[in-house]
Amino acid sequence: MACGLESVPRGVVMKILVTGHAGFIGMHLCAALMERGHEVVGLDNYNDYYQVSLKRDRHAQLAKHKGFVGIEAELADQGAIENCFREHRFDVVCNLAAQAGVRYSLQNPQVYGTANVQGFINILEGCRRFGVRRLVYASSSSVYGGNQKLPFSETDPVNQPVSLYAATKRANELIAHSYAHLFDLQTIGLRFFTVYGPWGRPDMAMWLFVKAMLEGEAIKVFNHGRMQRDFTYIDDIIRGVVASIESNALDTYELLNIGNHRSEELMRLIEVIAEALHITPKLDLLPMQPGDVPATYADIERIRAKLGFSPTTSIEDGVPRFVRWYRAYHGV
Repeated sequence: MACGLESVPRGVVMKILVTGHAGFIGMHLCAALMERGHEVVGLDNYNDYYQVSLKRDRHAQLAKHKGFVGIEAELADQGAIENCFREHRFDVVCNLAAQAGVRYSLQNPQVYGTANVQGFINILEGCRRFGVRRLVYASSSSVYGGNQKLPFSETDPVNQPVSLYAATKRANELIAHSYAHLFDLQTIGLRFFTVYGPWGRPDMAMWLFVKAMLEGEAIKVFNHGRMQRDFTYIDDIIRGVVASIESNALDTYELLNIGNHRSEELMRLIEVIAEALHITPKLDLLPMQPGDVPATYADIERIRAKLGFSPTTSIEDGVPRFVRWYRAYHGV
């Protein structure tokens, strides 16, 4: 049964909280929402999982927009989150803040419980207590674990995560279900597939490969290059997230894949980067890392049917855009 959220035609202003606004997807989402006329409040803790300067630079891009409000706080700080909800009275919340990374979770497990589970519950409680109608939140393709069936579908079993990060994202989906059932809070979980583009994350393959090639270093290629990823360009992702925030075509509880529906060989990605840089790469072929999966590939029929989501950017188009941004940002 569809939730009773009114449709949001162009020009109708909502007040929207975006957590993780200084993150990669968060920055682009805030900019897109403000371009559409919405009031946006961003919240971020600027942690040092990767360089804080990049997060501050993203925030500075958003701060140029008149009316943007940025808050520095931890999701796990219950008092700070409650104050944020009480002061601003949001129409919709988009929770993108989380401790990311599969390999990082092997050495820092407690951070994932605090940020990804306790913090998520604080956001749900803020929505419940202060009358927020809709919560859109970031899940991940990692919930599919070691599933052998491709492409991954929302109807596939997701009970065997192979990383702590994936387990916390699956926990988010289950907790969201309980809130949707108990409190009639509409919750929309977006299972993101490998997102890339300008202002991307330094721990992701795209950034690491470009950096290594420009510095003449060997690229670390795991599983001896026999990896496949559904690389999805940021502009395509943002169109889908905005649609999930504004649409009235969604059920009270939703889980949606959001990817490119095109799984690429890792070696092909390296070829495209090399062509954009005019550099012959050096390769360091390594075994599979704990917590990694050999392939991801999104079945996007559900999000296409519900939201008209249709990604258009191939890696042949998207990778050169990232390379141009990377060189301009670093002056190289």
